[in-house]
Amino acid sequence: MIGKLNHIAIAVPDLGKATEFYHDILGARVSDPLDLPEHGVTTVFVELENTKLELLFPLGENSPIAAFLQKNSAGGIHHFCLEVEDIDAAIEQAKAHDIRILGNGSAKIGAHGKPVIFIHPKDALGCLVEFEEC
Repeated sequence: MIGKLNHIAIAVPDLGKATEFYHDILGARVSDPLDLPEHGVTTVFVELENTKLELLFPLGENSPIAAFLQKNSAGGIHHFCLEVEDIDAAIEQAKAHDIRILGNGSAKIGAHGKPVIFIHPKDALGCLVEFEEC
């Protein structure tokens, strides 16, 4: 069912400083910031040879990243994203095994313009897991 690692997401308290760190200090290629109001985040992708890092910054008062940063003021790893060929099949397989899908249980469009879902951490060995249709 799962394919490649798509990205590792890192919540950051200062998107500008985080972007500077990866671009100016480490020499990575970074994307422009992208606001995703339906997810409550602003994202910047750091391009690596074999995957991406997604820098997450809160967008709006109800952002799940704002809540994460209240508990982890320095930021930290928030989730990892795995590719799946068929998001609807992934949802059905998860439900068949009593794995909870966050939100309303259906896919939303993510930062790459593709359908995504998140698996409840309590059902995924303590990790927040995102599936993205490839």
